[in-house]
Amino acid sequence: MGAREKSSLAVFLGFLFTFSLLLCMAKGDVHAYTLVLQETEFERLCEKKSILVANGSFPGPTLWAHQGDTLVVTVVNNGNYGVTIHWHGARQMGNPWHDGPEYVTQCPIQPKQNFTQTVLLDKEEGTLWWHAHSDWSRASVHGALIIYPKPGNEHPYKHDAEQTIILGEWYEKNLTEMVINAMRTGGDVNTSVAYTINGQPGDFYQCSKESTFRMVVDPGKTYLLRITSAIMNEEMFFGIANHTLTLVGMDGAYLEQVNTSYIMIAPGQTMDVLVTTDQEPSRYYMLGSPFVDTQAPTDRTTPSAILHYNGGYQLLHILIYTLPAGQIRIC
Repeated sequence: MGAREKSSLAVFLGFLFTFSLLLCMAKGDVHAYTLVLQETEFERLCEKKSILVANGSFPGPTLWAHQGDTLVVTVVNNGNYGVTIHWHGARQMGNPWHDGPEYVTQCPIQPKQNFTQTVLLDKEEGTLWWHAHSDWSRASVHGALIIYPKPGNEHPYKHDAEQTIILGEWYEKNLTEMVINAMRTGGDVNTSVAYTINGQPGDFYQCSKESTFRMVVDPGKTYLLRITSAIMNEEMFFGIANHTLTLVGMDGAYLEQVNTSYIMIAPGQTMDVLVTTDQEPSRYYMLGSPFVDTQAPTDRTTPSAILHYNGGYQLLHILIYTLPAGQIRIC
């Protein structure tokens, strides 16, 4: 056996040993997932555009586990640039080399290559998220990571159903090229041209009304909203017309409940919010609004979704809500 073959064998055995060691460290169930990253075409704001996404969807797939479980995630990079995946909020105790920050704990996964990451969950419980951690690629490569209580344990706040809500952005230009151009010129990175709720801008943008995200609900029920902000830089106000929000969790941990008419969520933050459908059956806007405290160029538009009550009723108009950042700006 030549020196090259011996070196390759040593690397393979080292990987096998490390992977086996990580599996031995796993205390709960093991969940296997595959994330395939590739350029995919979408149509937003009257135009078609290709963006890098996971498994062909924007936002990407929701991953789930129970407290103390282990995720084994194979990331296949069919994109054009190196990329890493980060498990935002997972402590990864004793396992930093699978945490994802580019050139901090691991090298980028190169195009046409794959890498299997092990995520060791510990005390985290509630809503976290995963995202790319290379330049601005997390604006399009991201998804929720839901961690349920251990089997046999109940959620501390009772609810009838749940819904994942991901706040995001839509950019006109290629994300990687935007960053490269900004670094070359010293200028600002282009602002987004729309915010999104579960991948859709909503009623107040061009060519978007038919695809607005709708959360269909039954009257008299309590729903757990698992809200993630995948927005790059802006804090966002979020509220639902005529409905009280009850904050019960944040960043993978439970809180003493707080009732409010709206929340403000920062980039990368997750919140668990209860909402009870105790209003007259109708349709109510779910709105976002950026908190703007700078003179720098900022996307000041308003994303929307609809809380849609089931039942037979006459719809006169969709009830709207004014958030603290100001009145709606219609594109």
